[in-house]
Amino acid sequence: MIRAVKGRRDENMTLTIRDVRAQDLDSVLALNNAAGPTILPLDMAQLRALERDAAYFRVAEIDGHAAGFLIALREDADYASPNFRWFHERYREFLYIDRIVIARPYRGLGLGRVFYADVTSFAEVRVPLLVCEVFLEPRDDVSVLFHGTWGFQEAGQQVMPGVGRRVSLLVKELCSFPFVRDTYLRGATGNLPSQPWLSERAHGGEAAPARTGTTH
Repeated sequence: MIRAVKGRRDENMTLTIRDVRAQDLDSVLALNNAAGPTILPLDMAQLRALERDAAYFRVAEIDGHAAGFLIALREDADYASPNFRWFHERYREFLYIDRIVIARPYRGLGLGRVFYADVTSFAEVRVPLLVCEVFLEPRDDVSVLFHGTWGFQEAGQQVMPGVGRRVSLLVKELCSFPFVRDTYLRGATGNLPSQPWLSERAHGGEAAPARTGTTH
């Protein structure tokens, strides 16, 4: 379990990470559009398109309350983001972290690292690279440091068309992928073992099993 944030009563709280459900979208949209200048706003049509196309779209719940979410897309997604297109033009296979949002009352609990551990586990059995961007205007040193300590390296920079803000484009090599590729994915019938934690997300269907944390 996770210790309550300062300002709430001192109690343990249960964290669950699970695939998004249709009934979560209103809460996800509200969290996204209240996140601040480092997260670009969405409307419901855009969010539904992301829900349709995302390879990874999971939400965090703490005691049943929406605490955050992370959305990531594979390289073949039909996505017009200039940062996604930058990676698409340069790399054959990757998982692109489009956005991560943690609700203000739950910041400082380490949920960002929980999400990044989970999305890395998802990515490293599928692709050689995990990619994302961070804003440099205004410079977000917390995010820059976070990604650096997580093993990301800058592959380039660009000023986002239509936004006019410079971003750093980051790449993390997933060292486990060559083993997975050579052991399980070679050949026309190559596939991962049939295990719930290795399954693809069920678009519009039943969510994959949730992951619940029980640490202090």
